[in-house]
Amino acid sequence: MYSRTSLIARASVAAFLAATTLALPASAGSRDKAFFEQVTGNWQGKGEIVAGKYKGTKFSCDLTGDTAPAKSAGIQLDGFCRVGVFKQPMSALITKTGSSYTGKFLDGASGKGLDITSGQVNGNKVVVGINRQKLNGAMIARLESDNKLNITISVKVENRMIPVIGVSLDRNLDDIAVGSIK
Repeated sequence: MYSRTSLIARASVAAFLAATTLALPASAGSRDKAFFEQVTGNWQGKGEIVAGKYKGTKFSCDLTGDTAPAKSAGIQLDGFCRVGVFKQPMSALITKTGSSYTGKFLDGASGKGLDITSGQVNGNKVVVGINRQKLNGAMIARLESDNKLNITISVKVENRMIPVIGVSLDRNLDDIAVGSIK
């Protein structure tokens, strides 16, 4: 099984990526790209493992998103998550591929991370499929306002999806540049 810090790190990146895949109601490629440009910036939040061996473990994250280097819609993520005195570096890349999403957390499922295998946006909610070896699951992120996201990460056990991690992210408004009024 995974260490507590590793599990929290993966979940935190997953949460942020779910946040960044929220799209406007229309699914046109240019609108998706415009949305990804809108969600770039700094995000901070707290989360908790709500099921399993590490139930009750709380963590916090500080993440920065920038548009993906590819021409398609997407985001590149860097930052860290913290559990007590332990600090785990974070990185991820997510891009729109056709009408779905692909990407990886950390170094992907072939390393110590997770793969994004699918995705669908519906209004202010996104469901993204995640995979690592025999582990299949989903991230569900709901945009509560322009600067607030609530995220649930679930894993598939037999025929049921079991919520295991909850995260709430806030945009760090102190880092947003503002213009002057003449």
